[in-house]
Amino acid sequence: MPFVSVRFSFGVKALYVGADFQDGTCRFIVWAPNQKRLTLVLPKENQYFSMDKSAGGYWTTTIEGLEADTRYLYELDNKTQTPDPASHYQPEGVFGASQVIDHDVFRWSDQQWCGLDLKDLIFYELHVGTFTQEGTLQAVQNRIKTLRELGINAVELMPIMQFSGKRTWGYDSVFPFAVHNSYGEPNGLKALVNECHNQGVALFVDCVYNHLGPEGSCLNNYGPYFPSTQLGRWGASINLDGPQSEGVRNYFLENLFHWLNHYHLDGIRLDAVLSMHDKSPRHFLVELNEKTHAYAKTTGRKTYLIAESGYNIPQVLTPIDKGGFGFDAQWLDDFQHAVFALLTGEHEGYYGDYGRIEDLAETLTEGFVFVGDEPNYKRKRPEESYRWLAADQFIVFSQNHDQVGNRLLGERLATLAGFEAAKLSAGIVLLSPYVPLLFMGEEYGETAPFQFFVDYQNKTLSEAVRTGRKKEFASFHWQGEVPDPQSPQTFEQSTLSWQTRNTEQGQKILSYYHALIELRRKHPLFQPQTQRQIKHLYIKKPVLFVHKQSDNAVEAGIIANCANTPTRYTFPFEGGPYVKVLDSADFAYAGLGSLLPTLANSGDTHTIGAFNLAVFLKQSQDDPS
Repeated sequence: MPFVSVRFSFGVKALYVGADFQDGTCRFIVWAPNQKRLTLVLPKENQYFSMDKSAGGYWTTTIEGLEADTRYLYELDNKTQTPDPASHYQPEGVFGASQVIDHDVFRWSDQQWCGLDLKDLIFYELHVGTFTQEGTLQAVQNRIKTLRELGINAVELMPIMQFSGKRTWGYDSVFPFAVHNSYGEPNGLKALVNECHNQGVALFVDCVYNHLGPEGSCLNNYGPYFPSTQLGRWGASINLDGPQSEGVRNYFLENLFHWLNHYHLDGIRLDAVLSMHDKSPRHFLVELNEKTHAYAKTTGRKTYLIAESGYNIPQVLTPIDKGGFGFDAQWLDDFQHAVFALLTGEHEGYYGDYGRIEDLAETLTEGFVFVGDEPNYKRKRPEESYRWLAADQFIVFSQNHDQVGNRLLGERLATLAGFEAAKLSAGIVLLSPYVPLLFMGEEYGETAPFQFFVDYQNKTLSEAVRTGRKKEFASFHWQGEVPDPQSPQTFEQSTLSWQTRNTEQGQKILSYYHALIELRRKHPLFQPQTQRQIKHLYIKKPVLFVHKQSDNAVEAGIIANCANTPTRYTFPFEGGPYVKVLDSADFAYAGLGSLLPTLANSGDTHTIGAFNLAVFLKQSQDDPS
């Protein structure tokens, strides 16, 4: 079924918010329950229009004969003029006027796009501002074909909503409906999505509903979106169950629809879901997932809502009809922590409870290693199992923006543990039973750091961020000075060095990632299924052996030496012979040269190199050529 654009509001009491422009007529709707009067202001035209208040605290007015791209403000009781809290574009930044957007003017050519199954996705997370030197949506669009040639079929953008200044990670956005003005215009995002779909690539965007950025927000001028009485880790928390929370919930439900429908997104990754506390009869997270599923059914296009959480509670992934929140998938931090601590030997901060090869084995078979929400986050009991959760509900990675950027110096895994360890971790991720995610640049061995950066205008706020970053790293005991988040240099040195990709080593590492992705694509036993398809998992420290078998009896053996020294081992997989189909130590993959034979049989003794990963297929079931 081809893509169908829809226009409906969520729920009987829901109202559209923002400026809805169609054929020269624009209907302005804003939720301002506590205002006694509200005026629409067109500053360039020097025109003022009184607005009408309706039930639920919504103010409306309709203007005919209006030009698209008209700029406007709202004037409140106290004569303060501020942007639209549901602005679709802020051409002059967070302190300027909002701009009317005609969403019908863009000519889509993705009508036949129906989306991809979650189990088939290979994610690539990127930050628009540092992915290229240009730092624009257009520049990302120019690279989509390159990513597709590698085998990437799902791009995930870090938040692109309007934030203060020209450079931040985006998790401090203050206009949740607006495309950030330094990245491009709304049509620029649509062009990127359109190109992705025409290349067979899904596009996801990170959204932040649990808090707002500290500079430039006008939402609380209109209503109690983020009351100062509800403080969380990142400041005021979203009002989901307090007084007048119905308008807040509607605002963010409309925001979800806005991104899915106006921009044809394939899904949204929702930040820090467990920080959105709600004591309502129907949890807001349930409502979000219900609306996502209804949207997918209405349009006939696969659309997903993915949870991010530093904690693991099965309720996140449990279907709604069984009492859960109903998310399609979640990021699995346990997997990253297990891989990273094992390969680096780092046990600071949240890596303190990881580092054993058994932790990696457990997350490969069970998903969760730790279960619960704070403060009751604890190691899963041996008899406790969550294998009933489908494998394609877990998105795994060895690196992402958090795990790289929230280090003192923003070092990547290749810098911390070397390229062989980084290649080993990539193999574990891409051949895992789960949905893999790569972080921009890792596919060719990028060594530029990814650091935390901001561009706030308020000097007091900038200093508070510097102080806060230093406190944040206290539990890790890392050595060195914290890079200044406000400095343009911190941002610039976090930008990818695409010329590195074209070096001899970069091309060899790229070919290794391509081989892993092709192996995953070609053989179903390396793809997520309801069952993990791990027949046996053996540990003979420091080597991990994973024996996999698919429904059609194809068998594979993955051997991973998780130590930085060579080691002897006995080939444990029964039957054979097994033919080697991938070896991270090969010269072709910028390795030091393989010590492993091409053919192996059960009981053979071999030496495997440091941080070496190899894959063998049972020859009787697969053509070794």
